[in-house]
Amino acid sequence: MNPIRKLYCRTFQLCLRIALPFLPYREPKLLLNLDDAKAELNRLGYTKVLIVTDPYLSEHLLPEGILPALRDGGIEYALYDRTVSNPTVENVEEARRMYLDQHCQAIIAIGGGSSIDCAKAAGARIVKPRQPVDKMRGLLKIRRRLPDLIAVPTTAGTGSETTLAAVITDPATHHKYPINAFALIPHYAILDYHLTLGLPPQVTATTGMDALTHAVEAYIGRSTTRHTRAMAIEAVKLIRENLLPAYDNGQDIEARRNMQRAAYCAGVAFTQSYVGYAHGVAHSLGGRYGTPHGLANAVLLPMVLEAYGESCHKRLGRLSRICGIAPEGASDAEASGAFIAWIREMNRNMNIPDHLTGIRREHIPAMAQYADAESNPLYPVPKLMNARELEALYIRVAGEDLE
Repeated sequence: MNPIRKLYCRTFQLCLRIALPFLPYREPKLLLNLDDAKAELNRLGYTKVLIVTDPYLSEHLLPEGILPALRDGGIEYALYDRTVSNPTVENVEEARRMYLDQHCQAIIAIGGGSSIDCAKAAGARIVKPRQPVDKMRGLLKIRRRLPDLIAVPTTAGTGSETTLAAVITDPATHHKYPINAFALIPHYAILDYHLTLGLPPQVTATTGMDALTHAVEAYIGRSTTRHTRAMAIEAVKLIRENLLPAYDNGQDIEARRNMQRAAYCAGVAFTQSYVGYAHGVAHSLGGRYGTPHGLANAVLLPMVLEAYGESCHKRLGRLSRICGIAPEGASDAEASGAFIAWIREMNRNMNIPDHLTGIRREHIPAMAQYADAESNPLYPVPKLMNARELEALYIRVAGEDLE
């Protein structure tokens, strides 16, 4: 990256860091279960809500307890269950139209990050009907209060139930982009580990590594606070102790409960301290190829940390020692290496591949441009890289499977 652009990026990040204590960050009000949610909806006088979810949960989870419980509590609902794994602009617009046509008063998002992100963006379109989704991309484009949103995560990884981000895909351009605004932070979140029991092993693995990526990128960035560092450390410790048990046994109550807490902590950490190039590259892969976000992050994280090199040794080494991954007496370089080796070991133990297939060489320049535009100057990464430098990450993540 040329010196002038580097100076601009670091100046932007410094200004944002100085402003952190004065920005309207908040955390959602935590609810224990659906009964708490019904009580809150009744208190607010709401009688009809929009449920945003995906086809699988609509068929297998909602009819068993959630939908009957709402009806029994006097809450009517409209059900939008067409959210795809990388939610599209069309998903957002369909959910928005259903909310308005059915005269709903609040939104309940049930599922992984895709359903919650779709609900966030639909809420933004409801309060800003003249602003299309693609004009909301970037930072702080939404300043109106969204309809009350209750986020109910059924995975333990994205942290979307507590973040200010929604990631949406434009299928026409194959561009996946984040929308970042304080208004997108859900008003309520239900952290009910019962909803994650029996989650398939590979979903458990990739969403768990997604949470790890959030925590690590937040911790090693240049815009941390005492609170975000503490939340990132808690997340990493919980993931280290509980992700493999949850992967091995989908009914492990303690592991599931702790992984849900880990995802929440990691979400709080990166909402204020942001992420890094693993996310910028992962989003472009998701937009172009539909690569699941958690899988992309899991594969990318060790490669990105290695690309940062010495610039992340001090902070990553400290995190490694604090979390017991490296011995107390290890140097920063040694501790950083131990942390990266641990990530790769976790991936191997959960059958996450070393590389991603299907990446085409001719797509790399455009994807690198997207990752550059998303990441710079917003993400306070240890080492700045431009689009040309980021291209090396795509080549590396493809390995011998580059087409």
